[in-house]
Amino acid sequence: MKFVAAFACAALSLAAQDVVIHFDPAQTKVSFTLSDVLHTVRGAFRLKQGEIRFDPATGKASGQLIVDAASGDSGSGARDGRMKKNILETQKYPEIVFAPDRVDAKVNLEGDSQVQVHGSFTIHGAAHELTIPVTVHASRGQIKAETRFNVPYVKWGMKNPSTLFLRVADQVTINIVAVGQA
Repeated sequence: MKFVAAFACAALSLAAQDVVIHFDPAQTKVSFTLSDVLHTVRGAFRLKQGEIRFDPATGKASGQLIVDAASGDSGSGARDGRMKKNILETQKYPEIVFAPDRVDAKVNLEGDSQVQVHGSFTIHGAAHELTIPVTVHASRGQIKAETRFNVPYVKWGMKNPSTLFLRVADQVTINIVAVGQA
């Protein structure tokens, strides 16, 4: 009987522990899409580091996904230079950071889950409250998290790169496919 009680206590203790996910920058893809009147600009950024910790029982979360703002690459050196210098101001604001504070809905540690992750998205030196939809696929300790959300960069105080003849959208779509280990 003592063995059963000890096993039950150990199982409850394990269930109450935080889940920690370490994201692999080499396997994680952060891409962006910005539309204009003539075509769509697509590009990518690099994840510098990422670790998310959450309590499955309460949904409380912490950690950070840190993106290298200066790594932005759309395939056009001139366009990327303007983006980094005039819009993102990467010399002054070198990182883009998402810091979650809660996960709404249950994350299955095996199989698929649809969750909402709430937190602070810091870009261009300012933090913005954000809730993003995340699809999670977990298998044998490997986690793949996918999300797509819009960043209203003009509303958040960044310059719109539109010119007299070229008009671009005032928000950019971000797609993230993050791969890590739990």
